[in-house]
Amino acid sequence: MKKSLMTLVAATLALAACGPGPTGGGGGEAASRQQIRIVGSSTVYPFSRAVAERFAQANPGFAAPIVESTGTGGGMNLFCGGVGAQYPDVSNASRRIKASEIELCNRNGVNQVIELPVGIDGLALIESATRSTGFQLTERDVYAALAANPFGRAQTARTWRDVNPALPAVAIRVYGPPPTSGTRDSFAELILDRGCNSDPAMQALKESDEDRHKHVCTQIREDGAYIEAGENDNLLVQRVSENEGAVGVLGYSFLEENASRVRGIPIGGVTPTAETISNFTYPGARKLYIYVKGEHLNVIPGLREFLRAWAQGWAPGGYLSQHGLIPLPDAERQAAEATVQNPTPITAANLQ
Repeated sequence: MKKSLMTLVAATLALAACGPGPTGGGGGEAASRQQIRIVGSSTVYPFSRAVAERFAQANPGFAAPIVESTGTGGGMNLFCGGVGAQYPDVSNASRRIKASEIELCNRNGVNQVIELPVGIDGLALIESATRSTGFQLTERDVYAALAANPFGRAQTARTWRDVNPALPAVAIRVYGPPPTSGTRDSFAELILDRGCNSDPAMQALKESDEDRHKHVCTQIREDGAYIEAGENDNLLVQRVSENEGAVGVLGYSFLEENASRVRGIPIGGVTPTAETISNFTYPGARKLYIYVKGEHLNVIPGLREFLRAWAQGWAPGGYLSQHGLIPLPDAERQAAEATVQNPTPITAANLQ
């Protein structure tokens, strides 16, 4: 059964490769599918790019992989589009895949979704390093400042002092990820939702009306206080570093790379550092993932070797630590390494 499936996938890839290229001529797709194609999270992008570079150096017989930053949600849509040369092989994700995304994959014939947690990152709030007095925020402060209807009421806050009298009278101006980003999903789950639930009435609402609770607790205001900065985290760093009083939301690795320009904002008294993220005391700590299309494993040249390059990089002291990736706990990392050796698909039921 497995052999016949792989034969079918190989035929599908070959047929797609022989079809018209992007400009309408033949052969363009055939050349591109000698390369591994990776899409997804802007947070995972620099790590995936580093793995692709290491893979290319160690395996000169294979074409260098193509890595695109599309955002987690956009990457999942592309990845789950189907099996064949026109669809990506790997999707980077700064959150775990959703059951609805696995179902989308399955509807389009992608039935072998392989999950690999690759490390830990922190969802960091940042400010310009030139500020004389730094912010000290709580999850409740952040939620009250950015929610469209904080605690079910109209949003009226214009400065941080409007949110909390102990904070400075600085205009609320937060640069953050768009809705397609896994970082935006993590921000809603790890910071906004927790800040919302600091109110007992919101906890009660979750029990009585989960949909209403999600709307109240995670919908971000759209009056200009929150500025979507796209999927370019380097541009977000630039904007925050050049605007005193501005706050940014992005992955910790970008904070670490730009420590001379921006600094982390403590949340609940805990500053984002490698230590507070690795032990999950920092509230924005989160796992990062890659998802691999099992149907392509024995068809796309070098895909298995690419996964082994990931496993070499995510170990403690591995080359990805130089890029800011924080290793998983030993047991979880060993389980991920076992999955590289023996890829096993997950299902929507695995997410429960």
